[in-house]
Amino acid sequence: QVTLVESGGGSVQSGGSLRLSCVASGFHAGWSSMAWFRQAPGKEREGVAATDSEGTTAYADSVKGRFTISQDVAANTLTLDMNDLQPEDGAMYFCAAGWGFLQHFVQPLDSRNFRYWGQGTQVSVSS
Repeated sequence: QVTLVESGGGSVQSGGSLRLSCVASGFHAGWSSMAWFRQAPGKEREGVAATDSEGTTAYADSVKGRFTISQDVAANTLTLDMNDLQPEDGAMYFCAAGWGFLQHFVQPLDSRNFRYWGQGTQVSVSS
């Protein structure tokens, strides 16, 4: 059974930083991709950043230059460093995992690429 457990959410002021972590169990990181998605109230879930076991990364335009995704393949851990947070970044953040490399996906940040999902961690940003 695959489980993904996120941590690191919280409340920060605009311009602040947070680090989100996701620990995967029952999931082999080889030939795989992992990603962060977010969903704000009343909005659709959107892809934030993704990476795969080859080290390829992909980012949503809205977070490029501010967020950094990284993966410790040996530890099955995914991290998202978020800097210069803005109120529009506030959302529930979800960790996701699936099979295949990002280069094989038409849209790397499409949620349909990922089979396994965590329960989410809340990020709130005040202005």
